[in-house]
Amino acid sequence: MADPFGSERLRSAVLTAWRDSPTRLREDAATEADLVRSGYRDRLLTELAQNAADAAAEAGVPGRVSVRLDGRTLRITNTGAPLDIEGVHSLTALRVSGKVDPDVSVGRFGVGFTAVLSVSDDIELRSTTGSLSFSRERTRVALSDNGIRMPGETAPGTGDVEPGFLPPVLRLTWPLSDPPAPGADTEVVLRLRDEVDERALVESMRAEAVDLLLELPALQSIRIGDDEITSAVTDLGNGLQELRITVDGEAPRIWWQFRTAPARWLVPVRKGRPVAAADDVLRAPTRSDEDLSLPALLVADIPMQPDRRRLLPGARIAELAAGYADFARALPRLDRLVLVPTPGFARGEADALLREAVIAELRSNAWLPVATTTPRPTAPTFDWDPLDLPTPEPTGSEPPPTTPGANGHAFGTDTQPPTAAHPEAFDNGTAPDFTAIPTRASVLTGLSQELAALLDDMVGPLVIPELSRPAHTEALAVLDVHRLGLARLAELSGGLERKPDWWRGLYDALEPFVADPLAAEELGALAVPLADGRVVTGPRTVVLGDRLDVAIPLHWARLVHPEAAHPLLARLGARSATPEDLLNDPGLHAELEDHPDDPEIADAILSLAARAEARLLPSWLGLLELPDTDGDLRPADELLLPGAPLYPLLPDDTPLGTLAEEIVDRYGAQALRAIGVGWDFAVVVESDPTGPDHDLDDEESWWATLTTDPREFAAVRDLDLVDEVAWPDALLELVSQPETRRLVADPDGYTAWWLRRHARIHGTRLGLYRHPADTEFTGLLPEFTFDGFTQADLDGLRAVFVDPAAMTTDLAEALLEALADRSKTPAPDVVAHAHRLLAAAVADDRLDLSDLDLPERVRVLSGEAADPADVMVLDLPWFGLVVPSRRLVLGGADGASALARLLDLPLVSESVTAEVVGAGRRTSWSAEPLGVVLRQLFTLPPQDGELVVHDDLTVRLSGAVTATISVPWWRDGATTHLSVPRTVSSADENPYAVE
Repeated sequence: MADPFGSERLRSAVLTAWRDSPTRLREDAATEADLVRSGYRDRLLTELAQNAADAAAEAGVPGRVSVRLDGRTLRITNTGAPLDIEGVHSLTALRVSGKVDPDVSVGRFGVGFTAVLSVSDDIELRSTTGSLSFSRERTRVALSDNGIRMPGETAPGTGDVEPGFLPPVLRLTWPLSDPPAPGADTEVVLRLRDEVDERALVESMRAEAVDLLLELPALQSIRIGDDEITSAVTDLGNGLQELRITVDGEAPRIWWQFRTAPARWLVPVRKGRPVAAADDVLRAPTRSDEDLSLPALLVADIPMQPDRRRLLPGARIAELAAGYADFARALPRLDRLVLVPTPGFARGEADALLREAVIAELRSNAWLPVATTTPRPTAPTFDWDPLDLPTPEPTGSEPPPTTPGANGHAFGTDTQPPTAAHPEAFDNGTAPDFTAIPTRASVLTGLSQELAALLDDMVGPLVIPELSRPAHTEALAVLDVHRLGLARLAELSGGLERKPDWWRGLYDALEPFVADPLAAEELGALAVPLADGRVVTGPRTVVLGDRLDVAIPLHWARLVHPEAAHPLLARLGARSATPEDLLNDPGLHAELEDHPDDPEIADAILSLAARAEARLLPSWLGLLELPDTDGDLRPADELLLPGAPLYPLLPDDTPLGTLAEEIVDRYGAQALRAIGVGWDFAVVVESDPTGPDHDLDDEESWWATLTTDPREFAAVRDLDLVDEVAWPDALLELVSQPETRRLVADPDGYTAWWLRRHARIHGTRLGLYRHPADTEFTGLLPEFTFDGFTQADLDGLRAVFVDPAAMTTDLAEALLEALADRSKTPAPDVVAHAHRLLAAAVADDRLDLSDLDLPERVRVLSGEAADPADVMVLDLPWFGLVVPSRRLVLGGADGASALARLLDLPLVSESVTAEVVGAGRRTSWSAEPLGVVLRQLFTLPPQDGELVVHDDLTVRLSGAVTATISVPWWRDGATTHLSVPRTVSSADENPYAVE
């Protein structure tokens, strides 16, 4: 049999060594057993796959591995370079392979081949260049044939070996004539030991296949029985590749991989987007026992211990992090933070060193996407825009982290079309990718695209909005990205010079951040542009104009520019103010008192007044000085608009001037009238007034009549300027305007009070005119009967006419004067009514007698104006039966004493004494038929006094009147005397009896 590898010579050398040194056999057996027990106990397919990858790489062909179970025989084939003499020497010498190119070979036919001993003691290695056989039994026979005792044997071949000792398998090899399976360059045939579960062994290999294709790029296919697992690599540009591993009957598993000088990094892809890998191990290049907690898988060539499970002491694992930032920069912008390690405890010393190095690499290189519209020298750009990736719109939630599958692999399942099928997603050749070194960038959590654009040149590199969400806070903290707060933003806004609409855009973009009082407090120093061009600090110090659509510069208030006004400012403490509020500001009042002629203040006031409700404006706005037709400055409330209807009502020497036409043309009559420039009768209005300080005629006197200050003061001004001859027209003007009509109709208001006291028509005060419907003082006071007034107009003026129910000193004087006027002929009932009203006012102390002059004549019951010396006040009505009416003043029994005091007249009962003549017949009201009739007839109350009936009742008078007079009735104290014919009063005589 051919022996292409000189196996006989190799066996002879080994056997000689064992014969010459009995301990050598023991050492070789122990070494082989140790490698099987510890280093390669579960690495059968891994080691054979590494050899296959070596062979494929050396031959430059796609690596393919096939695993097939033939009964109790396991057959593993591969393509690539066949077995050579160096490989045979490595196998039989129990040493690592002498690989030359670490980028190609990962350890072909070294000590790793001892993994076959974990399942078999009878191994065949078939190759197109020759085949070899390894057998524990044949080794035992060779030892016996060559007279070599195994430990414990008393003689060679006796078999009484020391317990636990097994002769080595791979130190002796024999030539074999069987070739590899068709299509394979090398085949390993393993006859499984009895205790090996062949099906479980194959399933474990199936589970390893995906990882092996991931770790060994030279392999493209692993077939386990009838199932084939394949890998394919597609170049995505910028150093990024897509690795796709397909398992028959399953969805493809996809990774994006990136090669750096010392390593290869892979990140799982799910639904077209990379996701963090689950905790894994260092792959050097196959799986080791060095645990890692990085978000990407690491495949690297680094010195390992012979069993490939642990790093060699002193291995410089931190150097593997070099270029990791380039991997991050190669990913789409929205997915780069997936490569940032999450905070946590390291899983070991190697993991701690590598995590620290990776984080340092990420912190010190420019790869973090930043939002900018201005290229920066420190921001590298690429010729593709990952924002155009065909991925779902961000929703604020991040894809869930990859977790190990049922077979323990860290991969993502992608059921979507592969990203590599859309290479245009990685390179559109237009939009640049601005990046920054993380430690030099800032992040504002919740940043929006709009806010990012506004802050571009204000705060330096800002992390793009998509990566500024709360879900990314932890990753950015690991990178030591500066966290930008609202307070810092507010501080940076000070001193900026921007257009008002820019500021409004800033407020609009910031509004979603103000979700609680703390956020509002942080923005307390936010800058605000004013209508006068200034920029001030703090929304609490400014005023938001309500109903203001143009910028009106104000000296007395910090008015926000209307184009910058935003509801956020109100939430941050800005006060809202209407034009009326701004024109009522005490600061403006002070400005007007100091600088009434300031043209800028005038422009501001008139611009605001054009948008204000005139009735809500203060009267002191009339202090503003405006030019008249002669060019002289005069207070606004001393000016009239050209063509004002008030002109005909004023005397020729009126103190009011005429406003210049150009002012009217510029600001409009409405604004000018609102601040007090006259047109018709103007109205003064003030809420919560405190005194008579409205510059109105005789206002102090009216205010003295009040018991409490009114809630609102409103009055027609300039009434004192009306010409007396024009008052009918003036009154018609007052009732024709709703605002002034309301004030004229208020009997308690200043306007009606002033008109009653001071307005005169034909010399008579308006308050002494009667409404045509009031007849109480007919014949005494004049009736208002001027032309042009409708009934509604007269009713509107009722409050300025005489009010019989409100007896004042003025009315009392007028009535007394009218009653004394012989030319007037009032009816007796009018006179009596007037006297009753006067007497009631005196009795109620509503009139002070010291304020009234005694009239020269008094109006008596007969209607004459008589000399007071001959007149008495009728206090007891029955004296009216005996005293002449020309000597009696009637005002009612209840008010007789008060009327006597008012007119300084005696009472009739005190001036005339009356005596009833005759005794009469004494009876009672209830016993006398006539008494009962009278009570019912006159509806008299029950009478307690005595009733005396006379056939002829006669009264004798003395004193001021002397006479004896027959009367129908009389009262003397509580006794009532009645004069009754005898035929009626006689109870026992019947005048109608028939004789």
